[in-house]
Amino acid sequence: MTAEPGPVSGLVVVDKPGGMTSHDVVSRVRRLAGTRKVGHAGTLDPMATGVLVLGINRATRLLGHLMLTEKGYDATIRLGVATTTDDAEGEVTATVAADGLDEATVRAAAAELVGDILQVPTAVSAIKVDGKRAYQRVRDGEEVELKARPVTVHELTVHEVRGVSTSSTTELDISVRCSSGTYIRAIARDLGARLGVGGHLTALRRTAVGPYDLASAHTLDELAEEFTPMPIAEAARAAFAAVELDNAQAADVRVGRALAIDLEGLTAVFAPDGEFLALYEPRGDAAKAVAVFV
Repeated sequence: MTAEPGPVSGLVVVDKPGGMTSHDVVSRVRRLAGTRKVGHAGTLDPMATGVLVLGINRATRLLGHLMLTEKGYDATIRLGVATTTDDAEGEVTATVAADGLDEATVRAAAAELVGDILQVPTAVSAIKVDGKRAYQRVRDGEEVELKARPVTVHELTVHEVRGVSTSSTTELDISVRCSSGTYIRAIARDLGARLGVGGHLTALRRTAVGPYDLASAHTLDELAEEFTPMPIAEAARAAFAAVELDNAQAADVRVGRALAIDLEGLTAVFAPDGEFLALYEPRGDAAKAVAVFV
């Protein structure tokens, strides 16, 4: 008698539409996958679109490691208007005419936000303050002051700058490559503050989470027509360095033993038949298991 196949496990890269929460997308994929065990790697605001990486069943255990990877964004910033949420969905808190700005000044100020910086997260972030989400405290009318955190903006490219010297507001399109935990809304806010006119985000599209980009993403309509998650082994090979093991080493991994191999960092290890077994990392003079998937 042939055994029934096990529940599907893998990653789904969704091109999230605007107007949906990340949890809305998770709920839709749960129905498509026929399982409750679906999670995502990094929330996107309802206003935002683009890459949202979801794990199904065993692949949900990869997500915590994927959140440490770099992310890419395209965004539009409006200078001259500050809001409560640092984006277009918040209430306006201040307006300062930006017609005194010139393009060179805007570009120079943006360049100062590149590198290892301390960034104060936006007050409506999902960060917990004494057990309660910051955004919920704001909605409840509380004052929220979050501490600055170290983040890295690897690259901030300013594309078109519109309305300089001719309008009370100036808009610029940017592309950002940054560490996980970086708030693009906070970049808009801080750029406006540096220029003395305030600023907020009017559009945000995430273009990449680690190795997963828009080219590998599917809309929810496409997934409804054909739901084929990325196999967990393929997902692991795309995100991490990979090492092929022999049979004896694979047997050790299955019981969580350390391996006498040299690794440079977090690494996916595979059985001789290509099965993804675990994530290992160097510790001392051996490689030890971070997460075993078999």
